[in-house]
Amino acid sequence: MALPRIDDAERRRRVGARHALAAPVASTEDAARALVAVHSTDPASMTLAVAARLQRPDVGDVERALYTDRTVVRVLAMRRTVFAVPADLALSCLAATAQSVAGPERRKLVGLLRDARVAEDPEAWLDAAHRAALALIEQLGTFSAGELAAADPLLATQIEISPGTKYATRQSVASRLMTLMSAEGHVVRARPDGAWGSTRFRWAAMAGWSDHLVEPQDAQSAAAEVARRWLFAYGPARPEDLQWWTGWTKRTTTAALAALPTVEIQGDEGPLIALADDLGPTPGSAPWVALLPALDSTTMGWKHRDWYLGPHRASLYDVNGNAGPTVWADGRVVGGWAIRDDGTVAVRLLQDPGSAARDAIDDAAHRLETFLDGTVVKARARGWSPVERELRS
Repeated sequence: MALPRIDDAERRRRVGARHALAAPVASTEDAARALVAVHSTDPASMTLAVAARLQRPDVGDVERALYTDRTVVRVLAMRRTVFAVPADLALSCLAATAQSVAGPERRKLVGLLRDARVAEDPEAWLDAAHRAALALIEQLGTFSAGELAAADPLLATQIEISPGTKYATRQSVASRLMTLMSAEGHVVRARPDGAWGSTRFRWAAMAGWSDHLVEPQDAQSAAAEVARRWLFAYGPARPEDLQWWTGWTKRTTTAALAALPTVEIQGDEGPLIALADDLGPTPGSAPWVALLPALDSTTMGWKHRDWYLGPHRASLYDVNGNAGPTVWADGRVVGGWAIRDDGTVAVRLLQDPGSAARDAIDDAAHRLETFLDGTVVKARARGWSPVERELRS
């Protein structure tokens, strides 16, 4: 029996419709839900990603959702990456990635303690430091890693990071412990010091942070829920796309998909999977364009990207596979852009999307400059893409 078919054009229509690009949404919560998870290792990129999908781009709305209403929460989860996710999904993301993120983070920290010869038994020493931090975070409210280290000599212990390399530095155990405890779900990134692009995060206890947090039943059900939301937003797709996006093993990915009602359908380049009740065509929409920031969740949404990226990977991604800023037209990547040091936005098209789209892209660049209002965003957690580097020079 022949499989149902879906072509790449329909997949691109879905991107526009489901990622709040063809029809922008009213709130940060709506944007986060549309994407499942907004890439947030670089907080400036996260804000620009949300702004690209809002009817009225507003930094204040992003901060309201993150820090006042707390309906969107930053978590260290899929692929050991910080994402801003709807609060009702936050604990499921942590439970679904505990084995692939929190476990390796603990082993890494134990190795650093062993190399630093902090104690004869680094496992026991880390347990003691962990208990000390847990006792303190409830008392401190919101705090920096430095304030946590100052509160207990054990947490102020210095360890060397990347010894023998040009990146070698020393950090307090408190700094490294916050990374581990965020992956475990004990702490959450609170409002940073500085402007909206600042990476100087403060911390707070996850417990009591938001009334919207929903505890998952177990790791398996959490993984199934993450897979269900991803497949609705990013499917139909290949199982290895989900495996890459989550950072799961093939076994975990297969189990998560087996817990869902899915069907196999035929795409232009091979079999894909979709939710069984999600096979209808996407309604047509008006032509759309978007300037998406570096590391945007749409640009980084799949392992296999030719159906929307075309031949432009080498021009728009850094050597580690991190996406730079991209220009989209009707579900295709057609160019790149950059923010120059004078606050202006420069665009380079890598293919011709047509005169109407070119005009719309120029308008989008102007609106982005207005939104930035002189703020200059530079590459963080990634390298410059070739197009971005050339535009900035």
